[in-house]
Amino acid sequence: MAQGDMFASADVAKAFDAIPADCHSVLLALRRLIYQVAIECPEVGRVEEWGQPAYLTSETKSGTTVRLGQARDGRAAIFTHCQTSVVSEFRQIFPEAFEYDGTRAVLLGDLGDAKLEKLAFLMQSALTYHLR
Repeated sequence: MAQGDMFASADVAKAFDAIPADCHSVLLALRRLIYQVAIECPEVGRVEEWGQPAYLTSETKSGTTVRLGQARDGRAAIFTHCQTSVVSEFRQIFPEAFEYDGTRAVLLGDLGDAKLEKLAFLMQSALTYHLR
């Protein structure tokens, strides 16, 4: 199994189990994408997952935290720290491809390959945020 397929923490596994079915597969795909991007970007180093679906580059400190969850309206969402420019920069590049919640979240429906490619760019931007 790849790193993105296993849960190192029982708390994270429970958090994913609690996610409603309509968001579950989307958020698991995003989790795999985070680990895939980390592998493809050696400067990121190991991605740490703790207590909830939240991911940080604690060894290299190259990035800002990425959290996976549900938006207020129940849709799957990717959250970053609101004081970073990660979401606003992504929104400038892909203004029509997704819906956004301010500077903090990208709101998601279904995922296709084209959307996953765009979201890989978002993940790379977040995981390397402090290297810029």
